[in-house]
Amino acid sequence: MDSALLGELAKVFAKLSLMAVGGINPLLPEMHRLVVENYGWMSDTQFTTLFAITQGAPGPNVLVVAAIGWQVAGMAGALVSLGAICLPSALLAGVVATLRDRVANARWARILQFGLVPVTVGLVAASSLLLARGAAHTAASANTAYGLTIAAVLFTIRFNPHPLWLLAAGALAGWAGVL
Repeated sequence: MDSALLGELAKVFAKLSLMAVGGINPLLPEMHRLVVENYGWMSDTQFTTLFAITQGAPGPNVLVVAAIGWQVAGMAGALVSLGAICLPSALLAGVVATLRDRVANARWARILQFGLVPVTVGLVAASSLLLARGAAHTAASANTAYGLTIAAVLFTIRFNPHPLWLLAAGALAGWAGVL
């Protein structure tokens, strides 16, 4: 196995780990930029497909990182990528947890926590649009994909369905040739 490739995977996912606010999904635009556009490890469609497969599988959202690592460098890539995305943020979370009680009532801590909410919402929205673009095969289907994404968001806000219903609806739309 190419140790330089494993080192690049570790570097990419360790940096992303420290940006993880609200889980893996808000990191998707940056992850896509690095994995697809910068390194060229996979195509836009492969990235979107890996995300869809890992979201349908039982387990945590971080499975997409292992799938990307697997696609790039096999089992070693999956293990390195998963370790690199989990370890730095876990260590940081441990440090923050020990300090949280000391600063919980500090004004700056409340402002920081309040300020991270719109950042997370924006990153999740960017992730949704990125995945919609990856699912589209033509410019016309991109508009349809964006429309379906917005409709799914509004439907989720209103009715709070189980995510598998939305995945099934997306699969049905793809099967029917909507995208």
